[in-house]
Amino acid sequence: MKRPRVFRFEHRSEPVVPLGVFLIRLLRSFAAASVVVSVALGAGMLGYHLTEVFTWLDSFLNAAMILGGMGPVNELRTAAGKLFAGFYALFAGLIFIMVAGILFAPILHRFLHRFHLDGKK
Repeated sequence: MKRPRVFRFEHRSEPVVPLGVFLIRLLRSFAAASVVVSVALGAGMLGYHLTEVFTWLDSFLNAAMILGGMGPVNELRTAAGKLFAGFYALFAGLIFIMVAGILFAPILHRFLHRFHLDGKK
């Protein structure tokens, strides 16, 4: 059974999808990226809450700042908290790359697909 166009990218031999389908694809990518960021933020909040015994609000702030590339806000006092912060920072870097790929894949695919079709004679 063939999947609808919204759930896959078109092959180079197929025409470019209409703008409406492309916008739905962008919304789906945004939703997927939001889920990835939310799960990563939740993991960071839980880690800070358990290792440093921060309040949930402070845990959110520190996790959000690391995911955003700014670094922790509160002073880390325990060895477990410092280890967690280091590994979470490495994890956040990978999440950044993953989210960028999820968000830009439909745009880059459409651009390359149009570029390929323009080259046909």
